[in-house]
Amino acid sequence: MAQPMATERVTSYQWQMLVVLTLINFVNYIDRQIIFPLFALIKQDFQISDTQLGLLGTAFAIVHSLATIPLGILADRTSRNKVITFGVLFWSGATFLSGIAASFRSLLVARALVGIGEAAYTPAATATLTAVYPQEQRARVQGVFNLGMFIGGAMGLALGGILGEWVGWRPAFFVVGVPGLLLALSVFRLPEAPRPALDDASNRVPIRALLCVPAYVALLGSGLLITFAGHAYIAWGSTFAIRYKGFGLGEAGVSLAVIVGGAGICGVLAGAALADRLVARFAWGRALTVVLGFSISAPFTLWALYAPDKRLFLAALFIGTFFMTWYHGPVTAIIHDLIPPSAHATAMGVYLFTVNLLATALAPYTLGAIADRAGLFAGMHAALTAQVSGALCFLLVIYFIRRDGLRHPRLARYKAD
Repeated sequence: MAQPMATERVTSYQWQMLVVLTLINFVNYIDRQIIFPLFALIKQDFQISDTQLGLLGTAFAIVHSLATIPLGILADRTSRNKVITFGVLFWSGATFLSGIAASFRSLLVARALVGIGEAAYTPAATATLTAVYPQEQRARVQGVFNLGMFIGGAMGLALGGILGEWVGWRPAFFVVGVPGLLLALSVFRLPEAPRPALDDASNRVPIRALLCVPAYVALLGSGLLITFAGHAYIAWGSTFAIRYKGFGLGEAGVSLAVIVGGAGICGVLAGAALADRLVARFAWGRALTVVLGFSISAPFTLWALYAPDKRLFLAALFIGTFFMTWYHGPVTAIIHDLIPPSAHATAMGVYLFTVNLLATALAPYTLGAIADRAGLFAGMHAALTAQVSGALCFLLVIYFIRRDGLRHPRLARYKAD
């Protein structure tokens, strides 16, 4: 059975790398999520529709997805530290520019540019962490890294609601654009993580080889559906609470921030720990954790939609979010389990390209379009349907791992971990 991370087994370099990259991920998701609680103010300022509001999330996601594959390949073939630094500096500057947007179109462009910087970060950062920690700790390390996502996402929702109510939506972008500029410089001080020789052709795994691995392809399809659901909840959760549950702007931002932050932290850690324990028993144990989490989450999410008052809404949402976030540590670990280390960033790039282009990009716009035609309540049901479908589709990942093992024969010629 896999053993939990112990301080005596973790070097100062490993801790430093994990802390710095998690902090950057924290800022990453503040910058990414702060716009959603500001929707009502932006709508009023620019006099736009819900569909146009959804485009702000869609523009970010399209650019983000298109940039992930080339930047993931770049991270596998050059300095990952330099790719990370470039990405953080770029998205921080673009966030600052969002605050001075003079029109809806200029805001749309600024949010799209944020996507380029953030596309450079995650593939390089996750590959770096996998390189510096042992395989049996993989899901837990990625889970800790993803705590930055949930704490940062929660902080973004809270800051958006609070700052938007106090000083307006423009200063909110100025406040959150500065920390990333400072954190980017800290990456230069860290030594590069160990990696296969860059000039060894046997280490270069082409994308077409990755797409011949059935478990990886099934994971891409499942991740697409799951990401659509998760991003739909994040993008429109505050607006749903305001329209259907009687929340004020600041109240919705802070309440959902507490839910996403608290339940997310607990869920990510619980799911990552369970995944590393189960994989010690079954090769498909990490995939089983994902299926269990999303399956248990679905009825509580449905309960939240129909909850008659604020207290029950928040309670059901907390439980649903707790189980839904079991996904985040295991999914990166599964990708890195399936793929040779020289292609870890590339494989994450392909995954992020797929889920962002076909899910993250479409979720805000699709739910906005549904809201304009049938109401946001119907849109949230569409998101829940995607969540359940993603959980069922992840059963194929289990099937293919059981059939082929964690390393498919097609990848046997490339160096293993």
